[in-house]
Amino acid sequence: MQIWVGLGNPGAQYALNRHNVGFMVLDTIAEMHGFGAVKKAFQGWTQEGRIGTEKILLLKPATFMNESGRSVGEAMRFYKLGEGDVTVFHDELDLDPFRVKVKTGGGTAGHNGLRSTEAHIGNAFRRVRLGIGHPGHKDKVSPYVLGNYAKAEMDPLADMLGAVAAEAPWLASGDDGRFMSDVAVRLAG
Repeated sequence: MQIWVGLGNPGAQYALNRHNVGFMVLDTIAEMHGFGAVKKAFQGWTQEGRIGTEKILLLKPATFMNESGRSVGEAMRFYKLGEGDVTVFHDELDLDPFRVKVKTGGGTAGHNGLRSTEAHIGNAFRRVRLGIGHPGHKDKVSPYVLGNYAKAEMDPLADMLGAVAAEAPWLASGDDGRFMSDVAVRLAG
């Protein structure tokens, strides 16, 4: 079993924030791959399903971004899994908008959701970095990540979410390189 975590903040006012792209991608994966009903568990919302032969638990922590790790750690302990069984989908300032990269381990780059997750489970979990671009100056970062996607960004956002969900079987099987390659091909088309 794998736990796929989408980072975001609960509440309608945050739904279209750049910071909530992790929630958005989990919703798209759940819909495209026919996951079960949403349940409340582990201080968040979960959905269970299969991608290929892999059983996946989708988890959207309801603890707000800064405390995401509490939810992730609770789910990981419940299923007796290791940090290598956890994949976290999150917004990434240091990637161009709508670019997608995968890596295991590494720093948190000031991302509070990653920092909290690392504090609760260690840092050897896989990260799917969903590019949002950088606003240009560090003083603008907070309003930028907590700002909504612009109307002109909605189509590229939908394309990226669809590409990630469509290529999710490569992630589930552990072929991160093929996943990144196929997502990039879809987005270039």
